Amino acid sequence: MNIEKVLKSLQDYDFKKLINKSQKFEPGSTIYAKEIENEIFLLFVVLKNEKPKDIHSFIAYFDSSEHIGVQEPKEVMFYHLISKVQDFHYFEKYLNAHH
Repeated sequence: MNIEKVLKSLQDYDFKKLINKSQKFEPGSTIYAKEIENEIFLLFVVLKNEKPKDIHSFIAYFDSSEHIGVQEPKEVMFYHLISKVQDFHYFEKYLNAHH
């Protein structure tokens, strides 16, 4: 799975890149976040020291975007681990369909 290609595509879709400072994930992990509805965010998290580099995806509620990576989400509504080639292909098709 080409993690760099996925991360580049997230930036192309206007996701904000944040560094995790909360206890939810390993400190220093990278979070890509985009608000999809009022105070509801789509997050993609790449853990700092995880090998192989999997992508953890969430839909979560935060009081504001400033709380992402600093505080725990108020609610996690969806979680998916992108770790297999098949997961990556479905993810890539989803991004291309909504671009």
